[in-house]
Amino acid sequence: MSVRNRANTPWLPPRWFIRLAWSVHRGLYRVCHGRVGLWRPRANRWGTLRLTTTGRRTGQQHSVILGYVEDGPNLVTLAMNGWGAAEPAWWLNLQAHPDVTVDLVDGQRPVRGRAATGDERSRLWARWCEIDTNLDGFAARRPSETAVVVLEPGFGTSDAGSAARERP
Repeated sequence: MSVRNRANTPWLPPRWFIRLAWSVHRGLYRVCHGRVGLWRPRANRWGTLRLTTTGRRTGQQHSVILGYVEDGPNLVTLAMNGWGAAEPAWWLNLQAHPDVTVDLVDGQRPVRGRAATGDERSRLWARWCEIDTNLDGFAARRPSETAVVVLEPGFGTSDAGSAARERP
């Protein structure tokens, strides 16, 4: 992926606004006990899921709501932190403890997370670019390559089991 001049990058709202929007989304999910706030991807649109990871330092459960697309049985998201420079905490936690759970519209499932590499990363990045034509421009705001995260089904652990019992 080429790094573009900042003058050519698409407009983003201020970081405080992005953080506020996601906080409101998480709050809506929590207040509605998970009945509102998640949706399936459709045609050329992404969906949302709730990812619960184990903290790499604390060992406590942490949940975030992320956009995703489907790739066969896998779920694919981007570790972008609102296009900020730092890696998102959930991605660092997932690297330390790859067995996690996701909540989807149709229920919860255990998954194992990993970074896509090589041709798989290129293919999945292109899939995301079909959905968001400004993706390369947004990614140019980050000093490092944005990880394409693949969540593969069927890997339950005791960490995932405890996360499955925790509800908003």
